[in-house]
Amino acid sequence: MGLYGRWILPRLLDWSMTGQPFAQYRQQLLAEVAGDVLEIGFGTGLNLAYYPATVSSLTVIEPNPGMGAIAAPRLAQTPLPVTSLPLRGEQLDLADATFDWVVSTWTLCSIAGLNQALQEIHRVLKPGGKFVFIEHGLSPDPKLQTWQHRLTPLQKRIADGCHLDRAIADLVQTHFPTVTVDTFYAEGLPKVGGYFYQGVAVKSSHDRVQNLNH
Repeated sequence: MGLYGRWILPRLLDWSMTGQPFAQYRQQLLAEVAGDVLEIGFGTGLNLAYYPATVSSLTVIEPNPGMGAIAAPRLAQTPLPVTSLPLRGEQLDLADATFDWVVSTWTLCSIAGLNQALQEIHRVLKPGGKFVFIEHGLSPDPKLQTWQHRLTPLQKRIADGCHLDRAIADLVQTHFPTVTVDTFYAEGLPKVGGYFYQGVAVKSSHDRVQNLNH
């Protein structure tokens, strides 16, 4: 990992993902999280302030040590019992059926082996456990899709593998038959990178995806 990925990118992400509307989205996503929780792609720890007291343990994974350096002060201040591991989403060295909830915020866009990571998330959830996520991805607007496809190769280079054009709901549905997704254009962001998917997937075997577009 070079200087940009380890030192510059973490600071850029920490700056750009702080404040509104991201704080509101984080609070909404994490409001009902409880019990034993795993966060995929912990980054600089911006979610810590929004976990409710119902969380009994929090395990976080982040492979970029540059992110961890920025997260350290936030970890030192949180009352939550946190275990931090330098793992990648594609290979979770964690036991089956360990967690009540798995959390991902703006991480699914940049995991290289996303299908493998989703398999791992499903595996480590307890039966009936929930995977909550918020992510940007492919817009339903064909004209915008054209630009998302054109810009993704550049975006991957400057943002550590980030894709603008992943159909997040479809990808999650492949591994979780029960998925509820709310899709919308985020406030104050360019539409090419601001079409958001906010959802919850349940480790279940029978329900369908519900798309709540607005």
